[in-house]
Amino acid sequence: QVQLVEFGGGLVQPGGSLRLGCAASISRLSSYNLGWYRQAPGKQRESVATINIEGRTNYADSVKGRFTISRDNAKNAVYLQMNSLKPEDTAVYYCSAVSSGGNVNYWGQGTQVTVSS
Repeated sequence: QVQLVEFGGGLVQPGGSLRLGCAASISRLSSYNLGWYRQAPGKQRESVATINIEGRTNYADSVKGRFTISRDNAKNAVYLQMNSLKPEDTAVYYCSAVSSGGNVNYWGQGTQVTVSS
């Protein structure tokens, strides 16, 4: 059974940094497009950052210049480095893996990120 397990969330002060990670039990992670999404209370889930099979990245305007997504296919992992965090970044963060054909989509259980003084 495929599992995505996020780690690295927590409480951080505004201006601080966190690094999220997602460990995937997928045999060929290199064949999946990966992404980080978040959902704040009362809001819809939104895309934060994605990285495709070729390593091309895309970011939400709200996090450009502050967040960096990366992947390590050898370690079956995807990461999200978050710098200059703001209170509005507070949300549950989820990682996602979508097969190259788009017919399979896996989600992690989410990790809470709280930015507060």
